[in-house]
Amino acid sequence: MASTKEIRTKIKSVKNTQKITRAMEKVAMSKMRKAQERMAQARPYAEKILRSVGHLALANTEYKHPFLLERPARRIAFIVVSSDRGLCGGLNTNLFRAAVRSIREWREQGVEVEFAVIGNKAAAFFKRVGGKVLAQTAQLGDKPHLEQLLGTIKVVTDAYRAAEVDHVFLVSNQFVNTMTQKPTIRQLLPLSVPKAADEGAPEFAVPGLKSGAYPWDYIYEPDARELLDLVLSRYLESQVYQAVVENVASEQSARMVAMKAASDNAGKIINSLQLAYNKARQASITKELAEIVGGAAAV
Repeated sequence: MASTKEIRTKIKSVKNTQKITRAMEKVAMSKMRKAQERMAQARPYAEKILRSVGHLALANTEYKHPFLLERPARRIAFIVVSSDRGLCGGLNTNLFRAAVRSIREWREQGVEVEFAVIGNKAAAFFKRVGGKVLAQTAQLGDKPHLEQLLGTIKVVTDAYRAAEVDHVFLVSNQFVNTMTQKPTIRQLLPLSVPKAADEGAPEFAVPGLKSGAYPWDYIYEPDARELLDLVLSRYLESQVYQAVVENVASEQSARMVAMKAASDNAGKIINSLQLAYNKARQASITKELAEIVGGAAAV
């Protein structure tokens, strides 16, 4: 059995660790609330522009934007959004596991896969497992700004325009609630028309006809090429930014839960060590009493 001094040292060490995890839990809780507010503020814009772009994709325009054209998939790109720091449970691990499954399926079909990574954890992961990284962004902080992401987005979109990649997918954590963060993979390019866009067809569409059954279109000013290029670029930026903002909220939520679990586990360890300390101390006292009694009997 360990000595009482060793056990006291272990108890002190675990208590110090527990203080750190409790402090990190409180900090994560505060940051999580602010991150949820930023996520809620960004969502309406992302949803509205997604709906508008869906309408544009359904329109029968004379000019077909490259982002709306389907191509056979020979090479694809994944934009992977992760955190910069760890200590957030299985948030990044679950995301990478989902990405690896999808990557394996594409490679089995003979499709080459390239990556654009956002966050230190994603950069370290794909550096370790291998793969061509087109662009990398890290150190976004707790308050990410769109300007920090524009370089990575431009590299990927330029590669798509040049037909160097045929599909672009966004891999990120979707914030469901404080306890649940869901890894999601969705197609960014070519634009996949959401169901909501079909249900919300413009008012001048002919009633009773499905979208695309009648050659309706918008009136563009100054012209369709310039307007579509601007709107679709803003759409991609908004979707990536929304994914980053949601990932920050997911990170803080996961870290808060992980630190609470760590604090609870530290408490259990302290209780077990305290019990071991009491037993060791009792054994030591009993031994001393036995020695005293034995000595007195000998006299």
